[in-house]
Amino acid sequence: MREDVLLGLTLLLGMALLATLGQRLRIPTPIFLVIGGLLVSLIPGVPLLTIEPDLIFLVFLPPLLYEAAWYMSWRELWRWRRIVLVMAFGLVVLTATAVAYASYAFIPGFTLAFGYLLGGIISPPDAVAASSVLKDINAPKSMTSILEGESLINDASSLIVFRFAMGTIISGTFVWQDVALNFVLVTVMGAFIGLAVAGFFYVIHRWVPMQPRISILLTFLAPYIMYLAAEEFHYSGVIAVVAGGLFLSNHSHALLNHTERVQGLSMWGTVIFIINGLVFVLIGLELSVVVDGLKGYSLSDAILYGLLISAVVIVVRMVFSLVSSVFTNVAGRYITVAVRNVGWRGPIVVGWAGMRGVVSLAAALAIPLTLPDGNAFPHRALILFITFVVILVTLVFQGLTLPLVIRWAHPKELFPRLPTAKQEAMIQRQLREAALRELQQRYDGQLATNTLLTSLKNRLESDLEVNQYLASDRDGPVLTRYNEALVHLHLAKRQELERLRKQEEFDDEVIRKVETLLDLEEEKRDHTIR
Repeated sequence: MREDVLLGLTLLLGMALLATLGQRLRIPTPIFLVIGGLLVSLIPGVPLLTIEPDLIFLVFLPPLLYEAAWYMSWRELWRWRRIVLVMAFGLVVLTATAVAYASYAFIPGFTLAFGYLLGGIISPPDAVAASSVLKDINAPKSMTSILEGESLINDASSLIVFRFAMGTIISGTFVWQDVALNFVLVTVMGAFIGLAVAGFFYVIHRWVPMQPRISILLTFLAPYIMYLAAEEFHYSGVIAVVAGGLFLSNHSHALLNHTERVQGLSMWGTVIFIINGLVFVLIGLELSVVVDGLKGYSLSDAILYGLLISAVVIVVRMVFSLVSSVFTNVAGRYITVAVRNVGWRGPIVVGWAGMRGVVSLAAALAIPLTLPDGNAFPHRALILFITFVVILVTLVFQGLTLPLVIRWAHPKELFPRLPTAKQEAMIQRQLREAALRELQQRYDGQLATNTLLTSLKNRLESDLEVNQYLASDRDGPVLTRYNEALVHLHLAKRQELERLRKQEEFDDEVIRKVETLLDLEEEKRDHTIR
């Protein structure tokens, strides 16, 4: 027991150090963690770590999907719904088919059923990898929205392909009509169960008074209940979590108060960082286990097969993205589309951003060791190794070169938008004007006699003046001095608070509360400066 705890703490410490170093080197965290895990696995004496598929599917995947769905813009998802659905379902099936026939043609002993099994495993790009890599890249918002929306949904379609391929291998029968019907049923019913569970949590959050900690705890329980409820009835737990997460996120303003949102943001950020880090480090550490299990196959042949399948996956996605651009241009003559003339620059970026990750590895590990008759599951070790190679090639190679591709293609924003800073300034101006109108209407007769209300009115007017300056396109010495003054004023407050902390007349609880308010003020300052 102590050894397991020590190993877990060592993993967390190593993950934190690797993530910090990756940020210093400006390498996307998932890529650096995988590389770090790979290098650590090559050190003699490092214990072999085997990832349990249930650990990924039941423990890690629900909160990761829920967090991604929570921060996914429903407006953006609806705007790009056609291309997202086509890529999440059509591209997954096309990729699985291409992988199936390529592996059937080039890998000795592979049947189409084993090919589809491999295709279902490696066809979906990873939601976590896409979000993490794109976060630090200056990519157009439309590209990011399409990729995040696709990676949220495609896990369900790929796991359905995986499930039916597995059933075909075990039973030896395959009926296209049954597969198509079950595909629709698993998806639709998964979404229905997710929305039903989300409705239950909506009622609790909305009408049951509770402490913020309890409310935040419920947000952690929600994705697990959605996932387990759907899987209990053999429907898509992934779609359930995504559908439920989108629903609750869209109504979060009515469900959570400001305390719950601030505390929940901090807690969720820490938990997701830990889960993400552990997942990608474990992917790297799994190399030794995968290679050790590759018995009966030549390592050079296995690497060749992995690179071949990686090339198929990349080429299919690139071709699909470019063809989709042409199809959208033609279809725009007959139906309403978000953007008709997409061009080639955006599709190049979308096509290159197909990083695979944890879901693919977990699905490969979920292949049973034996068939129902007791015989060893054919090609299991090779499928696992090929999956590992595809993850490395797409995550490390494509992830590291994606910034270069973006700089080369220089994609344009597909939908006209104002700069983020200007949007924030305009929204803040509207809010302050509304507050000022409310103050003048409700307390008009007291503004001249109540000094506190007068001070509040002056503060709102001053904020409006600052906001109007920031909302304009002006910049120069005035704004520079204003930002410098904010920094110095907050630094003076921090120094005074440290002096007061040493005085016995002030309780630590009060000092910490004032420190939290200063933190929020500095957050506001940072947003203002940006």
